[in-house]
Amino acid sequence: MKKKNLYLQQAISGLLFLIVLVMLGWLSLRYDAHWDWTAGKRNTLTEASQKQLQSMKEPLKFIAFAYPGADERASIEFFVDRYKRVKPDIEVQFIDPSASPQKVRDYNISSAGEVVLEYQGRRENLRGLSEQAITTALQRLSYTGENWIVFLEGHGERDTNSQGPEALSQFAQVLKDKGLKVQGLNLVKTPQIPDNTSVLVIASPRSALLEGEIKIVNDYVTKGGNLLWLADPDNDPGLKAVADTLGITWQNGYAIFPEYEALGTGHPGIYAALGYPPSAITDGLQQVTLFPLVRSLVAKKDGGWTAAPLLVTTETAWLETGALDGGPVQMEPEKGDIPGPLNIGMSLTRDRPNATPPATPAAPDAPPPPKPQQRVVAIGDADFISNAYLGQLGNQQLGLNTVQWLAARDGQMNIDIPKAPDVDLFLPDWAIAVLAGGFVIALPLLLLGIGIGRWFARRRK
Repeated sequence: MKKKNLYLQQAISGLLFLIVLVMLGWLSLRYDAHWDWTAGKRNTLTEASQKQLQSMKEPLKFIAFAYPGADERASIEFFVDRYKRVKPDIEVQFIDPSASPQKVRDYNISSAGEVVLEYQGRRENLRGLSEQAITTALQRLSYTGENWIVFLEGHGERDTNSQGPEALSQFAQVLKDKGLKVQGLNLVKTPQIPDNTSVLVIASPRSALLEGEIKIVNDYVTKGGNLLWLADPDNDPGLKAVADTLGITWQNGYAIFPEYEALGTGHPGIYAALGYPPSAITDGLQQVTLFPLVRSLVAKKDGGWTAAPLLVTTETAWLETGALDGGPVQMEPEKGDIPGPLNIGMSLTRDRPNATPPATPAAPDAPPPPKPQQRVVAIGDADFISNAYLGQLGNQQLGLNTVQWLAARDGQMNIDIPKAPDVDLFLPDWAIAVLAGGFVIALPLLLLGIGIGRWFARRRK
């Protein structure tokens, strides 16, 4: 009887063990779990990349040109797997460059290991795989518009082609990397703003525009064009007709940052924005932004626009209407200084004039679609996106978010890949010498000593 019970227990244990194995196998096929314990989560896509992938509704294809059996194929599959976890309809196709020379020419492949991203019939070639490169390429692929970001030229504005510290060439390249098209416009040579202009940028002209040029810009705004207006405090903003159309007034002076000594900005006129009012542009922006010499502005309450603060100083700040000669500054209301808080950046919106009404929703209970919107942003400084300051803290992200919002690319905002944490190991010379001596001398002697010791121990036996 005892043997029968023992056999029964063993049979039940074996059966339960098989059931557990089957369940584990079924769970492993049905569910996929991953844990990333690397520093900075280097093997996990950032929220920016996940957001970009989720905005792409059509299938995405990775076409890799790699030789059979090459290590590149395994590394490419491993890399793309991270994207598949977010977007399952990603396809990976491998092509042998030696067996398909015609496809090498068709896809403009220059070397083995190159990867082509294909989405909705558009392609992007990548010569190296990194999250930054892939996500930036996906942004370009997902944008189908032919509209342009047009920078006004001919009056001493910030140049998008020069490499000088005051120029905007690096910012223009950032826009291009995000799939936006950039061009300059001289209204004297071409006295009209192209119809495919998505955003007109006025980056602090140093000389006044001609009356005819001002009328062209004002007509563009009056008819519903989107505008980014940057006005340095050292230059007269001009364009009064445009300011009247927008219902804004630029205030002359320099916003003073009283905490400049504590934070080490080095100058009371270098303003550091430590926080932001609620705005689609700054939503998710958690970095400080720097504005070297910035002026303020105010908006009329009955100007026909919905004005919202974008960048606001603290109450301790003020607008210094006198000269900044490097000496101590203090607020003197009797001399015209304006106490804070000050608006140094503002967004303005209204229903686009003469826009085609949106289609009526199919479902009777569905809310009506939003009306087409005209968007304007005015900021009292152009330095913050110049070559000299673009890389400072959150300046690039703020500038990029501003242009993307103006271009109605709301789904592309706040998509930026942070740099990977420092994975390089730097050692002083003495530490390198210790490691080299340990591996080259000490470790071999230790192993030799262990071998000799064991040999003597066996001899004694």
